[in-house]
Amino acid sequence: MIQIYHNPRCGKSRNCLAFVEDKKLDFEIIKYLDTPPSKEELTELLKKLQIKPIELVRQKEKIWIENYKNQSLTDDDIIKILSTHPILIERPIVISGDMAIIGREIDKLNSFI
Repeated sequence: MIQIYHNPRCGKSRNCLAFVEDKKLDFEIIKYLDTPPSKEELTELLKKLQIKPIELVRQKEKIWIENYKNQSLTDDDIIKILSTHPILIERPIVISGDMAIIGREIDKLNSFI
């Protein structure tokens, strides 16, 4: 079963969800803003995405710019920040088994599923 880290207010996230629904795939929606992922869940997610924590950060968000931009942060610091401020997590994220992608581009998403 596919899992989707989804933010209903995000157009890219809504497009991703619609794409998966159109494909008639079994999926689970994870509303990560309502239930923020723990540090452990984020660490596991980053392994599946095969990216560094900073690559998961929405660096144009006001919270990031005002509080964290240009600071010297470790990967662990960034993971803690993402867990505390889930709005900073890039979206949508689509998980299938031990792999995941940031599903902003439908072509990429199509290849993944």
